Amino acid sequence: MTRVCFISRVRDDRLDEYRARHAAVWPEMLEALRDCGWSRYTLHLGTDGLLVGFLETADFPAARAAMAATQVNARWQAEMAQFFLTPGNPDEGFAVLDEVFDLDAQLRAAGLPTAGAQEPQA
Repeated sequence: MTRVCFISRVRDDRLDEYRARHAAVWPEMLEALRDCGWSRYTLHLGTDGLLVGFLETADFPAARAAMAATQVNARWQAEMAQFFLTPGNPDEGFAVLDEVFDLDAQLRAAGLPTAGAQEPQA
């Protein structure tokens, strides 16, 4: 599973409405994301408009392409474009960040239990 983190920038005069739109995403859009391989997808919005997204997927380029091919995504992106500083489809304008640290991976590499790992029973 690949973990993906990305950033974008929401217009600071539209933050409240952006939050409201994401409080009740269209069920059709939710299903499309799931069916196209997006999982554990979260968005985090700062008071300055910084938007940070996170998701897990087996194949990010394939998951993006599958979403781009859906009609619901075209409608959603058209609706959301007004909220972003960068013109165009918001899902094409975000910057993917490189992962530089993974606590669980380093704990495992060091032979240490990860958070939430059960201690062996005696």
